[in-house]
Amino acid sequence: MHQERRSLVDLALEDIGQRLAAGTWPVGSRIPTEPELATLLGISRNTVREAIRVLLYAGLLEVRQGDGTYVKTMTSPADALRAISRASLREQLEVRAVLEESTARLAALRADPQGLARIEDALTLRGEQSQYAQAEDFIARDLDFHLAIADACGNAALAELYRYFSRIVQDSIQRSINDEALPDPDLASHQAIVMAIRNGDADAAGTAAAAVTRPLMQTLDSLLPASPLTSHPQPPGRNTA
Repeated sequence: MHQERRSLVDLALEDIGQRLAAGTWPVGSRIPTEPELATLLGISRNTVREAIRVLLYAGLLEVRQGDGTYVKTMTSPADALRAISRASLREQLEVRAVLEESTARLAALRADPQGLARIEDALTLRGEQSQYAQAEDFIARDLDFHLAIADACGNAALAELYRYFSRIVQDSIQRSINDEALPDPDLASHQAIVMAIRNGDADAAGTAAAAVTRPLMQTLDSLLPASPLTSHPQPPGRNTA
């Protein structure tokens, strides 16, 4: 279910981006409302809302309070979105890992009591994978936990970027390894992130977030074909003699 929703959001982003590039809605004009876009694109309002949120943080659109959403630029994000989708799973996961470390560090410095409570509640709901009959339900709860951290980091653009890469990575994992079992760090590993955020320790939060991603990356390295980047550890041109 979650993979279908991710695909619809990506399609909506590409469709809206192409319309922007084609001048369907000129710069400075107001785009259709959420219900109108949902009808136009043949998708749900929730999918429209998520796509518009990405475009707002990408700087293509802007909200004028009480007046609607307006076009800020005609540049289409479609090419950039396609390039990200074509990147290797390892590359995508590395980006997500960097974002998780960054959001955890910032959350340790900036999370307010409400943000911290949301993080703790999300981790309680997540629990351990063994509690779930369906893997996709656990994946959704795990993502909710990491999104709570991203939302508490005090940087809305960074949080939205994490949302997008999380969708891309989950979709790529499903396409690349099919039914292979992947390790998921246990509850204690995630509790370490929460403890560091609660203590305001940015370094510890970043380290704990990195420890959560590392086992997944190591397993993927063993399941996926070696890429040119991983098969040449020395930078090009460096003299190893």
